[in-house]
Amino acid sequence: MTDKRHEYDIAVIGAGVTGCAAARELSRYELSVIVLDRESDVCEGTSKANSAIIHAGFDAEPGTLKARLNVRGNSMMTELSRDLDIPFIRCGAMVACTDEADLPKLDELLERGRKNGVPGLRILSSEEAHTKEPALADDVCGALYAETSGIVCPFGMTLAFAENALANGVEFSLSNEVKSVTRMQDGRFVISAEKGDITAKCVINCAGIYADKIHDMVCEPSFTINARRGEYMLLDRSAGGIVSSTIFQLPTKMGKGILVTPTVHGNLLLGPTAEDIGDREDTATTRGGLDTVRRISALSVKNIPYNQVITSFSGLRATGSTGDFIIREDEKVKGFIDAAGIESPGLTSAPAIAEYIRDIVAGIMPLREKADFIPTRKGITLLAMLPDEERAELIKQNPAYGRIICRCSSVSEGEIADSIGRPLGATTLDGVKRRTGAGMGRCQGGFCSPKVMAMLAEKLGISIAEVKKNG
Repeated sequence: MTDKRHEYDIAVIGAGVTGCAAARELSRYELSVIVLDRESDVCEGTSKANSAIIHAGFDAEPGTLKARLNVRGNSMMTELSRDLDIPFIRCGAMVACTDEADLPKLDELLERGRKNGVPGLRILSSEEAHTKEPALADDVCGALYAETSGIVCPFGMTLAFAENALANGVEFSLSNEVKSVTRMQDGRFVISAEKGDITAKCVINCAGIYADKIHDMVCEPSFTINARRGEYMLLDRSAGGIVSSTIFQLPTKMGKGILVTPTVHGNLLLGPTAEDIGDREDTATTRGGLDTVRRISALSVKNIPYNQVITSFSGLRATGSTGDFIIREDEKVKGFIDAAGIESPGLTSAPAIAEYIRDIVAGIMPLREKADFIPTRKGITLLAMLPDEERAELIKQNPAYGRIICRCSSVSEGEIADSIGRPLGATTLDGVKRRTGAGMGRCQGGFCSPKVMAMLAEKLGISIAEVKKNG
């Protein structure tokens, strides 16, 4: 989008879920805000490739920001999902134990969760666990159950924050990589990016796996970010009903292990692995990683139909060197705020992180609430989710909704047109996919991609040769 001005109160660097949530929260106030990102769309980094879990909050160490903001973020999700039209299901989660010698660890997690203020936690016997989830492995001897855990669409959540922020006056400058950040003598910041320089009174660093690099442009080094790759396998919707809740394994220092979970789209998701890598761009999947997902997922859930895997993918977690979220104004460079090291449970915590950032900003500049803030947002109408009568009425009003483009996911021409034409709309194949589900089904876009490409070219006024898969 074209910048309307070059001077802002706040510049947010990074259009992932943290940056977009912060922008939406700050759009409540009489502030000029811009979000910059090097990619051509929001949600192109860590936010697009994760477990899509809204964590209950029993895993984080009591007293940490992770624990506090996880529980707060979880408590906000029901209202947020209603206000911003975010696909969200509070399906519950289970931590399965397969060795009786490890049963005391469930009690430790229970106590940790209670200290963190997590409601609805309880220990299940083997019989209770198998009654609730019959597909659990036979040797599961007990489980911790968290009723407040849920699943969400991470693309939908990030897009909802971004679209609502845009509706409330936030500007988005995409395909605009930040090259340098400099603090001037008057306290303002100059951000030099591909599309030119802007100035801001305050900078919020939400740059994910590059947050330490952005920090070091203007501040003394104080933390590092490591890219931790997690590989996943996604199964067809026909396998989505094997479990009704998210199944975790007892956590280790590398994370919560390989999970088995339904998705809000009806699929079954397995993963992630946890591998620290040096390359911050390496999102390749590996034979060894996917073999690990297959082998370890079978330890908690039996009879997973691995022959129904329709795709695999990996994401990079921004693991900070402090072991906790790094959310603070720099001690020496006033007005520069880091929101770094936002790994799991970062997706859950995003709306609470936004509140935390808002409170930091309130100590830097006065915040005056807008009288005309728009708290709600309507997402794309998804044909497959409508009752038959509503679907028929929609098609009657607009016949484009009766022309199915993606057969696997039942996505219509009308939905794809909406995803491209709406404010902050899709400009790539992946952008359409994340907004509508076109290309997410069994054939992975084999049938619908040519038509989607043609629609993108027509509506964006470009040649079909210029249409990209992603940024």
